[in-house]
Amino acid sequence: MGNSIRTTSKTATPTLTTNQAIFAIGDVVLCPSLSDQSFELTADPYGERDKLALTYDGSHFYYDAQGYFVKASDTETDDYQPSLFPDTQANRQAIATLYGLPSKTLNSTSKSNQRKIIDTTDASDSDVVLLEPSKLSNNACEVHGAAEVLDDISSLLGLIYRGKIDQENAKSLARLTQVAADTWSEILYTQVDKMNEILALTSFNKVGE
Repeated sequence: MGNSIRTTSKTATPTLTTNQAIFAIGDVVLCPSLSDQSFELTADPYGERDKLALTYDGSHFYYDAQGYFVKASDTETDDYQPSLFPDTQANRQAIATLYGLPSKTLNSTSKSNQRKIIDTTDASDSDVVLLEPSKLSNNACEVHGAAEVLDDISSLLGLIYRGKIDQENAKSLARLTQVAADTWSEILYTQVDKMNEILALTSFNKVGE
């Protein structure tokens, strides 16, 4: 493999743990022979090999389920040690030591290190739900839209109550208002159904039941 790190028995190296790991597509792993960063395993990008693959520096590297390197020209490994290791804090620290890097500078493509976690939970919370910002934004937009409609309805009712709108115009406006209210009611009930699907996975009861 290109850009490999070779060590001899005289070289003191940190110990990485495998725990007899079995790897699968989608796993995030460490491969110290390639880089200090972590990688996500995929299927063969060309669909020709029944092996796990990762991409580094524009090249594809193949491994079996035990993490042993398999040459592109072979179907089985001829290595005696695995090349892949679980992406754990201990293994990242070992690789950081191997590369002479402080652990805080070690790169990782794992999901937990890519995300900015905004924790608004309390220590007493027994259930925690992670939502994509896009879902939260969509919910906020729909609630805001419904609030604006309710505000318009309130203003309209105020004008009718004070006699600022004649009866004929009041009927037309009431009809338009009813359509808007029905539309937004349906939108909000749809959102409630989606939220209830998530609540069903927690210890909380569904809303409206």
